[in-house]
Amino acid sequence: MCSPQYFTVRDVKNPFMAGSVVDLDRAVRQWEALRSAFLDAGLRVEVMDAVEDLEDMVFAANPVFVGATRGKPLVVPSSMRHESRRREVPHYVAWFDRRGYEIVDAGLEGEYLEGHGDLLWHPGRDRVWAGYGFRSSQGGVERVSGAMRERGVEVTPLHLVDETFYHLDTCFAPLNEEAALVFAPALDDRAMTALSSAWARLYRVDRTDALGFACNGVVAGRRYVSSPVSPALAEILRREGLEPLEVDLSEFEKAGGSAFCLKTFVA
Repeated sequence: MCSPQYFTVRDVKNPFMAGSVVDLDRAVRQWEALRSAFLDAGLRVEVMDAVEDLEDMVFAANPVFVGATRGKPLVVPSSMRHESRRREVPHYVAWFDRRGYEIVDAGLEGEYLEGHGDLLWHPGRDRVWAGYGFRSSQGGVERVSGAMRERGVEVTPLHLVDETFYHLDTCFAPLNEEAALVFAPALDDRAMTALSSAWARLYRVDRTDALGFACNGVVAGRRYVSSPVSPALAEILRREGLEPLEVDLSEFEKAGGSAFCLKTFVA
């Protein structure tokens, strides 16, 4: 996670940001509550220092893509669409480099790729689901696909078609190896066909739940750490043996991100 010390909304990078004003004191309390929830769920949390003037750096899911192939941890530096976010990437890459991660150059010049906002691992498999269309470009996904294919990992592109759900992690959430949440209208028909063929149980959430960041939770053990859940989502989680661990993240949702966006798992 990254400290929320400089978090604010300065411009409109997605529809959630329009007209948003952040209460920083409240945001800090919410971030601390999320950190505590991760600890309660059995995770170990490392915190990066924030950098002044990088107001979105708190969204740790985006500046790098993290994984491990053949027993070796790696990161792929992102190529962010917005200039203000591009300046976050070297800070994250340096953090992982100091810890011995392989830094993989996916050859992203002229293309865009936004880390775990659009690249989601399939639990238990050497497979990544890759969203493109608003932040990551199709070319960016193709290039990271080539880099990961060399390491034995399949990357499946998914075309996003609703700008409100600008990252894949806003409309799709793997729960375990066989089950996932999805807001189907955010994806094109080809993407939904690919997902339907790969998951034994693909639960379709409605627009109200999707706008409430139902798909932006974090599976930690037998917990689903997320913004407050609806009865419909609670029932899905119950079926999958997951217990909701709810945290109010409304200040961060003004910037278009919730629990999943505020962390990155380290391999």
